[in-house]
Amino acid sequence: MNVTLAGRAFLPSATPASVAGIMKIDLKKDRKDLYAPSARDFSEVVVPPITYLAIDGHGDPNTAQEYVDAVSALYAAGYAVKFGLRARTGDDFVVGPLEGLWSSDDPASFAERRKDAWEWTMLIPLPDQVADDDIRAGVEKATANKPALPLDRVSARRLDEGLSLQIMHIGSYDDETPTLARLHHVVMPERGYTWNGPHHEIYLGDPRRIAPERLRTVLRQPVRPA
Repeated sequence: MNVTLAGRAFLPSATPASVAGIMKIDLKKDRKDLYAPSARDFSEVVVPPITYLAIDGHGDPNTAQEYVDAVSALYAAGYAVKFGLRARTGDDFVVGPLEGLWSSDDPASFAERRKDAWEWTMLIPLPDQVADDDIRAGVEKATANKPALPLDRVSARRLDEGLSLQIMHIGSYDDETPTLARLHHVVMPERGYTWNGPHHEIYLGDPRRIAPERLRTVLRQPVRPA
């Protein structure tokens, strides 16, 4: 079951009880430098190379069935990889959080909220313990279990964002615009940076349980010296 709120679709994250003898990997807790930035101001972080499950698409995430199906496929693959790793090694990891890269041929479409002009890549991060064979087997397993989903579009993608500016946004997704405008027009110029990759969002709030004004989203922008 998926949930769409303010333009993003979510599926429930895994919440199994800890099992004795199994290493439980939770990137949100293990890498707080990446997933728990301050909400007060933009901080600098060097993001290491990370492998993700990824799927690309285009259009308004509020209305496009393509987006809902893409996120469903992504999570089907994520859980299959999780269970495959556990069967192979005994290790376990928490699936998620859902992440997204957002871009447009017309950058003004973000401030103007013209979502039909947006290009997106939705992501689920994978721990280093996951091997290429785990990903391949997981996608094949998910395809067999969920043939109606676009799992043929899910692939592994290695991102090396490096130096980035990020902040914790608390509130609805549509309220991000002033924070991003300050990043683009004040923070980046003052610090002598320019863009070095697409806008990256990490969704930490659960819209089934949390009011929109309390949702937490990491806003990240890879940068380089101008």
